[in-house]
Amino acid sequence: MTAAEPNATGSPGYSETMPCDAESVGRARRLVAGSLGAWGLGDLVDASTLVVSELVANAVKHARCLLFHVAVRRLTDHSVLVFVADRSRDVPRMTCSSDDSEDGRGLVLVDALSDRWGYERHRSGKTVWAELRLKAEDPEQ
Repeated sequence: MTAAEPNATGSPGYSETMPCDAESVGRARRLVAGSLGAWGLGDLVDASTLVVSELVANAVKHARCLLFHVAVRRLTDHSVLVFVADRSRDVPRMTCSSDDSEDGRGLVLVDALSDRWGYERHRSGKTVWAELRLKAEDPEQ
């Protein structure tokens, strides 16, 4: 397991490899919140931490892995990319849950909170990502 580290090259970002267990949800939230705070993007903290919580919960529940990788990357002055990579090649699926179901709404929340999201398969598994942007100020205010 590695501590959160800034990217050495490319766009600014932080990443950490975490154990595939429920306790990692809080660690991932702290990683994302700390990164956004360092970049002065506090307005994205609530949505981004909820998004990373759902992505990590999905990895823990479905990937059957020992470790997964969480990262947050600053794309522009107003947008970030949050992603979780695991060893499973099973792709995420948005489902329609019944009103009394206790789970199955994670990707619906990710879809609602992010500007766009998706996944990429690769030889060693997959990466699920979400892009979040600061909303433009209302010109009439």
